[in-house]
Amino acid sequence: MIRKFCLSIFIALFLMSTPPAGAAADDARPDASASPELTLETAPVQIDGHTLFTVRGLSSFPAGKRAEGIRARIEDVATDRSLPSAALKAEAVQNGTVILAGKTAVMIVTDADAVLEQTSRENLAALHLIRIQQAIDEYRQARTTDALLKAGLYSAAATALLAIAIAVLLMLNRWLDRALSRLLKSRVRAVGIQSFEVLRSDTIWKALHGVVRAIGIATLVVSVYAYLHYVLALFPWTRAASNGLFDLAFGAAQGLANSLAVVIPDLLILIVIFYLTRFFLRRARRFFEAVDEHRVAFTQFEPEWALPTYKLVRVLILAFALIVAYPYIPGSETAAFKGISIFIGLVVSLGSSTAISNLIAGYLMTYRRVFKVGDRVKVGDVIGEVVAVRLQVTHLRTNKNEEVTIPNSQILNSDVTNYSSLAGAKGLILHTTIGIGYEVPWRQVEAMLHTAGGRTAGVLAEPGPFVLLTKLGDFAVTYELNVYVRDTQKIAKTYAELHRHIIDVFNEYQVQIMTPAYEGDPDEPKVVPAEHWYRAPASRDAGATPANADTRIKAGEEVAITHAGEPRPHTAIE
Repeated sequence: MIRKFCLSIFIALFLMSTPPAGAAADDARPDASASPELTLETAPVQIDGHTLFTVRGLSSFPAGKRAEGIRARIEDVATDRSLPSAALKAEAVQNGTVILAGKTAVMIVTDADAVLEQTSRENLAALHLIRIQQAIDEYRQARTTDALLKAGLYSAAATALLAIAIAVLLMLNRWLDRALSRLLKSRVRAVGIQSFEVLRSDTIWKALHGVVRAIGIATLVVSVYAYLHYVLALFPWTRAASNGLFDLAFGAAQGLANSLAVVIPDLLILIVIFYLTRFFLRRARRFFEAVDEHRVAFTQFEPEWALPTYKLVRVLILAFALIVAYPYIPGSETAAFKGISIFIGLVVSLGSSTAISNLIAGYLMTYRRVFKVGDRVKVGDVIGEVVAVRLQVTHLRTNKNEEVTIPNSQILNSDVTNYSSLAGAKGLILHTTIGIGYEVPWRQVEAMLHTAGGRTAGVLAEPGPFVLLTKLGDFAVTYELNVYVRDTQKIAKTYAELHRHIIDVFNEYQVQIMTPAYEGDPDEPKVVPAEHWYRAPASRDAGATPANADTRIKAGEEVAITHAGEPRPHTAIE
């Protein structure tokens, strides 16, 4: 009575969920626009790890619960060996077909199930009946004494083979380790940069040992996995676990294969982009090296621009390659990758404004030919030799052997004096000034200054030194000595030597280098008589003289020579 009551309830549930006959007939026709598998929940009916068929569910009776109930009833029938599997039959009821084992309803096949399988209800019920009968026979056969004894023997043999395989694998692993030691130990060298060891030889050797051990462990894991899959499949109670192991491995391999199938085309494109980028970088480097070595020349392109231009072209090529390759980088479409990219861009935009300005200034200085390495320059208050010009900063070495680092943007916005750019062709003019009293003939002073310039090492004979009278002061005449030099790295030493020779020459001819302070009128006028105008080492041929230079001075009068060379009477100081 209880079974009949349960059967009636079960049939009622299916009848309530089954549409009328006309509607069922219409539903029996496949819908080309939608597949039932995509919209219906289904679940497999499994016995001893084997899937018999799948069934659909209802909103009030899920597919999983229905499949579990069918499985339990099939196992109950299979456990009752008094009921042969051939006694199972299918009987048609209203809107369904019931598969009966004696008086027990194993399952009901409805028109909705037939629509899911895209066949008629009668055919589906017949197929399910045959599959259930086979499952009952296999269930009973797998639990016989002979079958269990045979499975036990096979499992014992598999266990013995596993032990032998583990022993052999361990021996092979040790042999491979020793063989690798003999073959590579003498060839493994430390990886280093000059005296610094990036990777020590024992570290490399330990890594090789680790690779060998990893291979051995992976082999053992695969062997144990195969053993468990085989042994668990021998017994009906653990066959589902064996299938689970297989599904786990197969699912992982399938997922990896699917991932690789998606990633491999992108990786191939990235590889192509990489090799094309390397190709263009190598060609660009060789071209600009040829320009730098004067093997390729352009009229408006200086050879010293070659390497900086190559660096700029290299950045442009790499930036273009990165832009092209970005969509093909695995994970570039993920939110995390995009977030990191935005963060990096924000940091760069906020923190690199000064760096970018210095970078642009560095290239502008290169193409404007402000200076080059080895030039002696003055930037602001700093004077020194250019020892390095980098994209961000320029390094100067002062006379005191101090290295001063100046940002390129500061150099671009400052006045730069280059002492070396014209020194090689026309020479650099060094100048110094002295103040000499009016009582000393200017011709004599100029001659002495010429002598001091000629004695100085490094001063050019052609063009030679020249003297300028820059100021007629209250108490002295200011003379400026100008000399030409080519070696701009010895400016300070040249000045020092030039000053020494000036002091020596003026001491030799007993001429004071001083400006007397005015306290009162002197007893004698501080003038130079005409006969003393050409005191040694001066000569009449050294410099131009006024037209009336030989005019005798009358008693009690002086003649002051104007710039026009005309005499002007002047009363002597009393």
